[in-house]
Amino acid sequence: MFTSLDSMGKVSLMMDLIAQKQRALGSNLANIDTPGYVRRDINFGDYLNSMNSPLETKLSEALGPSGVIEEKGYEEIDPAQELMQIQENALLYTMATRRMSNLITEMKTVINVGK
Repeated sequence: MFTSLDSMGKVSLMMDLIAQKQRALGSNLANIDTPGYVRRDINFGDYLNSMNSPLETKLSEALGPSGVIEEKGYEEIDPAQELMQIQENALLYTMATRRMSNLITEMKTVINVGK
């Protein structure tokens, strides 16, 4: 049975992924003029491409000791593209926090009804 606790765990992991991507994008912008800097990114599709495999397993394999940020080899960093991705990422984070808030509200309702 799928419970709110399962959902909270998945939303929490998604929020962690979004935060990691935000760090990578910020690092890309901060190092735009650094010679030899390798662009970093996180591809959500690698972690969320199918609901058949548990998100937790993919994340635990990817996180390991080095985190989920992937180095993309040498790519010229386009500041406009990085800023656009930061905005998209911020929207994803807002949606994830709203979902978490809704789950907490649902759990509070269940607890109060059960009293």
